[in-house]
Amino acid sequence: MYKPENYIQQLADHIKINIKKGYTIEAMRFSLINQGYSRISVEKSIELANQQLAASAPEMKEKPQIFYKIEPEIPVKKSFWNWLKGLFE
Repeated sequence: MYKPENYIQQLADHIKINIKKGYTIEAMRFSLINQGYSRISVEKSIELANQQLAASAPEMKEKPQIFYKIEPEIPVKKSFWNWLKGLFE
């Protein structure tokens, strides 16, 4: 099977396009191996696609701020039936 020199990059581009469509890495891996690509070529192309996607991801400039608020406890009102049940315990 003839493979051009940049077929790893072509596979990586194919993987990136299909990731954007919503396919998972596992689905892409299974599909490419079933199409006859070697496991090593598929793994290299997945690694290359991940590196390229990570390089193009926007960098976070701000740290997220986490706010928390402590709510006071709300007393639980006992119903008549709970009060009655408590008498027999």
